[in-house]
Amino acid sequence: MPRKTARKPQPPKLPKGEAGQVRIRREIGHDFALRQDAFGRQRLSNGTAEARRVYEVSNGGFTSTGGIVRLRNVDPLVGITSLSRQQREAGGRLRDDFERTQREGLQPQSWNERVDGTRVNAGIPDRVLSAGRAHTHAVTALGHWEVADVVRKVCLEGQSVKAIAERTGDGRDVVVKLLKVGLDLLAVHYGMMGRKAG
Repeated sequence: MPRKTARKPQPPKLPKGEAGQVRIRREIGHDFALRQDAFGRQRLSNGTAEARRVYEVSNGGFTSTGGIVRLRNVDPLVGITSLSRQQREAGGRLRDDFERTQREGLQPQSWNERVDGTRVNAGIPDRVLSAGRAHTHAVTALGHWEVADVVRKVCLEGQSVKAIAERTGDGRDVVVKLLKVGLDLLAVHYGMMGRKAG
């Protein structure tokens, strides 16, 4: 009687379109939204905002043949594919400093008046001052007002390069160049330039 050989478990089929989205992300270096499954395949990280984004590529869907990648309603730091990992990190850190300053500044303060009119616990908490100082030093490191303006609009306001270019009358390449210069200055300010990209 012939023996039945144990078959390896077959990986389940990928959901429609996921393999294409994984391929596009790998081609353009957006592999931060990918993970390996139990079968060693690259998959989208389910449940994340990044996994829900849809990358569209012109020219038959391949970036290697000159296709242009388009993202809709996406964080500009993620959507600008020519930014390095350090530039993205520097922009994200500036955003974190700014948001921490805003968030902490909105918290109610405990003001207690004493009978003699002096205050207990008066003043601004140290964490608010530290966050504010960190943000101010980072903005100062940007130097030129045009560079600072583009970095502010992209990193803090989430405006697209296209919208900034249309408003200023500059070309998109000029806006991207100003942004990259600003993000490099921030990376130097934050001490990221000496690190190896991981």
